[in-house]
Amino acid sequence: MTILDTILAAKRDEVAAARAHRHLAAVEADARAATAVHGAPRGLVRALRRPPGAPVRILAEIKRASPSAGPIRPGADPAAIAVEYEMAGAAAISVLTDKQFFDGDLSFLARCRPRVAVPLLRKDFVIDPYQVAEARAAGADAILLIVAALSPAQLAELLAAAATYELDALVEVHTVREAEIALAAGTELLGVNHRDLKTMHIDMSLTSVVAPLLPPEVVLVAESGIKTNADVHLLAAVGAHAVLVGEQLMRAASPGEALLALRGAP
Repeated sequence: MTILDTILAAKRDEVAAARAHRHLAAVEADARAATAVHGAPRGLVRALRRPPGAPVRILAEIKRASPSAGPIRPGADPAAIAVEYEMAGAAAISVLTDKQFFDGDLSFLARCRPRVAVPLLRKDFVIDPYQVAEARAAGADAILLIVAALSPAQLAELLAAAATYELDALVEVHTVREAEIALAAGTELLGVNHRDLKTMHIDMSLTSVVAPLLPPEVVLVAESGIKTNADVHLLAAVGAHAVLVGEQLMRAASPGEALLALRGAP
């Protein structure tokens, strides 16, 4: 049993408990009212698309812990980190909302939303339309969908649910075959995670393998193992529009200064 299997089993229980506590219709009503509460969705695809010759966009992640790394920045204030990231030039912010394995919380989105103007991604293991409605209601502009966690039918259902609330979806893949599934589903925003979910090994070459498969309109995001400005330049050279970085920034004394260094900014 992989860590993904363990997380998904827990997530199914979590979603069932949430549905029992609060009916889907009530969450959907909140999602439909979200524009009045949080403002219109801020497009993640638009924020991460890199014009030719422009610098790589940074999707900076608020990540207090992970199963592979353990505690990273326990008790970190998500809103304060979000402000640091935006001031340091983040194009968008990824917010971990899984509580059991990543020390996140859905409420982090609402805490960050009024403090920054860049798009917010709900980073979680989304397996049910209930979570998509939750994301919009909480102030997210986009959701993460992991191909390895979903059947093609589920992926299509969740992409449709995201579109209902004008949310973008970052569709994450770990293999060429998963990239083919994502493209067949019509994804506009494809994330290549360099971390093997079975072995936790990082293969930074995976983005270069997947990039040639993508049509020009698809925005490519490289994820995991990115530590230096040199890494960013290498990924840019093979076609990445953006990179997602969390642990490297969250471990730094100043996440904002670490982001500036990653961008190569003075």
